[in-house]
Amino acid sequence: MEGHGTSSVLRGLKYFPIEITAVITVSDNGSSTGRLRKEFSTPAVGDIRHVLSSLSTLPDEIKDIMEYRLSTYSDLNGHALGNLLLTSLLKETNSFKTSIEYLSKLLHVEHTVLPLSEDCLTLMGETTDGEIIEGEENITKANKEYTRIFYKENPHVFPEVFEKIAEADLIILSMGSLYTSVMPHLICPDIVKSIHDSKAKVMYICNAMTQPGETDNFTVNDHVQMLEKYLGKDSIDVVIVSNTEVSDELLDKYATEEQKDPVRIDYENIVKQNYEILEDDLLTTSDGTIKHDSLKLSSIIFSYLMR
Repeated sequence: MEGHGTSSVLRGLKYFPIEITAVITVSDNGSSTGRLRKEFSTPAVGDIRHVLSSLSTLPDEIKDIMEYRLSTYSDLNGHALGNLLLTSLLKETNSFKTSIEYLSKLLHVEHTVLPLSEDCLTLMGETTDGEIIEGEENITKANKEYTRIFYKENPHVFPEVFEKIAEADLIILSMGSLYTSVMPHLICPDIVKSIHDSKAKVMYICNAMTQPGETDNFTVNDHVQMLEKYLGKDSIDVVIVSNTEVSDELLDKYATEEQKDPVRIDYENIVKQNYEILEDDLLTTSDGTIKHDSLKLSSIIFSYLMR
């Protein structure tokens, strides 16, 4: 699993009687994470921090400290406190895995979080018009559609990741940015081979909304086909989609302010494919934003796992 989409899933899934391993990408180069990468030559820590906070069993007021961003006139401005902690541990231990384990103990995390790699990886994208864009932040900001996502370096996947894939009962590709959250796993040939060799079913939690430029007009099946371009045809066994009715007012707000539209469930194309659809009312809009209800989503995942 992978980013902010993964964090949302894990927030609910941690309450179910299952053993979770979250495999998190380390190629983010924006904001606080990007600055720390440049200064200390470390892999990206931001997504891992966010996932650890989501898996923590401590009270919210303590977990929120990890997400707190400093506001000051110095170089510390904008840094998330959890990023500074994780970077400090990394410099002290020289081991990303050990640093994550220490922080997991501090936050009372009862599950496993692994970095995809301990390398400083740079995500690259080739757009449909042939432009090469370097860096995860630039790939997102460019608002373009991509024909290819790849790493500038040869990625060395953290060895324990393969062990966990081999042991898994279910492999989940979480919702999130298709190009910068999900694909970074699937552009590692060894990961793809490991998934194919595994006996586990592969589940994809489809995004509820499109990403501007990247997935404009994408349907559910378009998302699946893009993932299977890297993972291989018919590699995905089951797809979770939401059929929540969202108000026209809120949809108009998203379309105008964020250039995002609902991902249409294209039954006419899905019926021709070999994956199963799990469909339910999974979104919440109570705070004026559109997001997945973590507990509802986790319930569907757990029910599928218990079949």
